[in-house]
Formats: sequence, C-alpha cells, structure tokens
Amino acid sequence: MTISLPLAGKAALVTGGSRSIGAAIARRLAADGASVAITYNASPEKARQVVADIEAAGGRAIAIAADAGAPEAVRAAVTRAIEAFGGIDILVNNAGLGLGGPIEEVSFETYERMIAVNVTGVFVATQEAARHMKAGGRIIQIGSSMTRYAAFPTASLYTLTKGAITGFNRSLVRDLGPKGITVNTVHPGPTDTDMNPADGPVARIVGPGMAVGRYGQPHEIAAVVAFLASPDAAFVTGADIVADGGLTA
Repeated sequence: MTISLPLAGKAALVTGGSRSIGAAIARRLAADGASVAITYNASPEKARQVVADIEAAGGRAIAIAADAGAPEAVRAAVTRAIEAFGGIDILVNNAGLGLGGPIEEVSFETYERMIAVNVTGVFVATQEAARHMKAGGRIIQIGSSMTRYAAFPTASLYTLTKGAITGFNRSLVRDLGPKGITVNTVHPGPTDTDMNPADGPVARIVGPGMAVGRYGQPHEIAAVVAFLASPDAAFVTGADIVADGGLTA
C-alpha cells in the first residue's frame, strides 16, 4: 500500500531557513513531501547542510541567498523558488532579527534594520507569493509570544515588529480568503535556538515561568507549522497559535 505524504506535490519557501526554527521547518515540510526552497543571508554553510539533509532523505530543496531586509532580493527569492518548483503553495515567513536594548538607547539605524527584516521583508514576500498562489495556498508567519506577554525588558523594538505582523494577518485573511488561501501566525515562546539558547541569559529569567518546565525545541514549532501547511488545516485561517510551553497561559 502506497502512503501519500500530506504535502506531496507542494512547493514551499521558508525564509531564514538555514538554522534553528527555520531549518527545522524546512526539514519537516520536506519530510511531509514538499519541495522546499530556503533563503539565507549570513549562514551559507548551514543552508547547504539543510539542503543536503533534505536531499539525503529523498526530498528536493534549494538554498537562495537573500537578505530578508532587501525587498528586491526577497522578490527575486520568490521568483527563484517558483522557477525551481513550478509554483508556490506554501510561504513561511520565518526570517527575523532580535536586536534591541533599552528604548532610550536603541539607535535609529537598528530600528530601521529591524523594520526592514521583520516587517518589510514579510510584507514583500507575502505580496509576491500571493500573486502566484492558487486556491489551497498557505501563508504562515512566525510571530512571537512576546506580543502577549513581555517577560523581560529591552525587547520593545522586537515586540513592535512582531505585533505589526499580527495586525497585518488579521486583515490579510479578508484579502486572500476568497482566493482559497489561508493565513496564520505561529507565536513561538522560549525555544532553544542560536538567538535564545536554553542555557542563555534569557532562560534564567523566563525559565521559572514555563508551565512545562523547559524550553521548546525547534522541531516542536515546525510541527505546528506543518499542520497549518497541511490539508487538515484548510478551515484554519486568521489564527494566532501560541506554542510557548504555557508561558503566557
């Protein structure tokens, strides 16, 4: 008996897919049958490894160099993914920066860079992909549980950018719903990543508040994304799904 994978025949683009949560998402979507394009900026070796891992498991993948804060590079990445796989069915806007500091000390250059990557890059990728998606398309944004509960100081700029995406999606569902495209946001809580390791300084602050008593793992966030990308989630749109180990409960 042949078992059909839930994303067989689908094409996905995962921005910032070379490491941590993005890499886990790329690997999971590929394991579920999708052809996967990832973008990367500063980690070419890690991007190549993700592609190699997917191909070794029998999947299809490509890595595309693209600064998520450069609109033309983002548009070109969407075009490249479509050329490689013949279309785009799933977009996961994962690329993001976590710069910040006390609000009085954040430079305007830092603000502009954060907006460019975390907001403008998401808008451009979403707009470009939506122009090519057909019914059944999936757009999934990676937000943050910080938009629900600010667990520590110095993250106001980061939270500003993630809050913008939450608002963007609430209206976007009305634009794309009639076309059969769903739009959802996954809000990870403290997850063991390069940016926020489980043994890092933030963990010492938020760790006691974790209802499950531990940090999340990238593959656990990827599992939520995989559900939203699947046919089983066809009736789920406009959702803010929090995967944070109960931190904000």
